[in-house]
Amino acid sequence: MDKCSLQQQVLERLAEDLLQVEQAARVAHETATHEENIAENKYDTLGLEAAYLATGQARRAEAIRQAMAHWRQFRPSPYDAHKGIQLGALVCLVDAHDQRQSLFLGPDGGSMKLLSGDQCVQVISSASPLGRALLGKCEGDEVSIQIAQVRQQFEVLQVH
Repeated sequence: MDKCSLQQQVLERLAEDLLQVEQAARVAHETATHEENIAENKYDTLGLEAAYLATGQARRAEAIRQAMAHWRQFRPSPYDAHKGIQLGALVCLVDAHDQRQSLFLGPDGGSMKLLSGDQCVQVISSASPLGRALLGKCEGDEVSIQIAQVRQQFEVLQVH
């Protein structure tokens, strides 16, 4: 798997998300400011609700722009066994049921599934519970995380 290719896929997906969010923000803004949506009484809240929605969409668009900036600046480095898993690592894990999963540890804002050839790769951030647990680990190490009432355990099979 090529880390640069995965990074490019993340940027493309974020760009698509940004276009959708910006379009939704425009529609919500137009709805909020349309003359037919001016409140006629205290129960007429369509314009107000659309304004709240437009504000939320604008915030989401800004968060995506920041994520894109982080991903553009991101330079995945080769795996160094002395440092263990760091940002930019491609990690193969296996769980207690012998299910394998491939992870790409990247900056915030890129949580998504991608295809690399015929393999599915989950992009996670180092701020996620699993991302934090993986930092500093090496091949053969065990990783354990608690999600709600469920404890999940994994073994690190490979790191690139």
